[in-house]
Amino acid sequence: MVTEPDVERRLTLTIERPVAGGRMLARDEGRVVLVSGAIPGERVVVRVEHVSKKVVLASTIDVLDASPDRRTPLCDPACGGAAYAHVALERQRALKAEVVADAFRRIGRMALDAPVRVMASPDRGYRLRGRLHVQGRRAGFFVERTHRLCDAAPTAQFRDDTLAAVADLIDWLGDDAGACASIVVGENVEATERVLHLEPQEGRGRLLARRVESAPTLTGATGVTTIDRGRLVRIAGDGRVVDTTTTLCGPTDRLPPDVRWARTASSFFQGNRYLTGALLQQVLRHVRGPRVLDLYAGVGLFSVGLAARGMTVTAVEGDETSMADLELNAEPWTSTLTTWQAPVEVAVATTQPGAFETVVLDPPRTGASAEAVAGVIALAPSRLVYVSCDPATLARDAALLGAGGYRLESVEAFDLFPNTAHVETLAVFDKTVDR
Repeated sequence: MVTEPDVERRLTLTIERPVAGGRMLARDEGRVVLVSGAIPGERVVVRVEHVSKKVVLASTIDVLDASPDRRTPLCDPACGGAAYAHVALERQRALKAEVVADAFRRIGRMALDAPVRVMASPDRGYRLRGRLHVQGRRAGFFVERTHRLCDAAPTAQFRDDTLAAVADLIDWLGDDAGACASIVVGENVEATERVLHLEPQEGRGRLLARRVESAPTLTGATGVTTIDRGRLVRIAGDGRVVDTTTTLCGPTDRLPPDVRWARTASSFFQGNRYLTGALLQQVLRHVRGPRVLDLYAGVGLFSVGLAARGMTVTAVEGDETSMADLELNAEPWTSTLTTWQAPVEVAVATTQPGAFETVVLDPPRTGASAEAVAGVIALAPSRLVYVSCDPATLARDAALLGAGGYRLESVEAFDLFPNTAHVETLAVFDKTVDR
């Protein structure tokens, strides 16, 4: 049995299965060991990194029996969350499908009727948005479980010209780059528009605003913003990027070609340039109208699309910056799209039961609160369309929905972040019991 003094100890293990977060499960004398850098079926030598009462964390240092799905990683798997960088892409998607199904089985107490289909994405230059941490005159990701910076370029998550634009901005800032904690990148699908949002160190927002507003045109950036005393400040250029149906979805009969989604870099929007349109179209396919409530609406990815299809939509968003973008995007659809800035819990508690046929939810990684889920159940929509970035919290909420009279109809997933352990899941629930 591994005990506290055995940190740095070497173990030889056979890997059993993936777990949430990117590690793989193995056992040593009955004790669970979560291993980085391995693939199920492999026999590996690991070094123990951390020991607790419940679990041991370890990293692979030698592979004795390699999986045919092992490949040379693009980068250090600990950089940028690239926990699956050593795994062939097709196997990555199979592992993610397994993690989703396992979450429903263990947490949701639901056995899925069919294997989870995971829609594929190219694994290079896929990010529409993302955060790069700044230290001195460098920007990059944090190494897993540390605040040590690593170079984002080898991960290939961002386009090369995106990282060049960030480097150009940091070079201009010079020593004042130290006032910046991180840079949030937001760009459109074609990368013809790119906003760099500077997240300042506490109390340094005004310095950044004064410093950058005098900058010459920055290579590759169409806009620069920051936050000062809780207020979004546009420093240079346009503070928003815009996509249309054509750029997001390509040719489609589900939407008019000229629907627009504008957003600031700091507003929530899906992060993958190749699959965001596919996710949108799947949500549209599952929604039953004519009345739809869109919770955690962000800038209106789903609600604007639904309104453009002629449905009557109420979009609820609590974040002030995202709400400003949502209101702008809603302007062409004011006859059918109502925006409502409020916490989701307040919105569902003050809405008449039976007012909507479908509720769409796209909550943060923590999932919907128990109060929000109870409020949605009380509204008694005939269908729920739940978009989730965390299978565990989705499964937790699915159990509550099941107890509230909803049956899980379908589950599908989207590989929005290849080479990482993250997976986006779309679950559809139908009402079966009147309560």
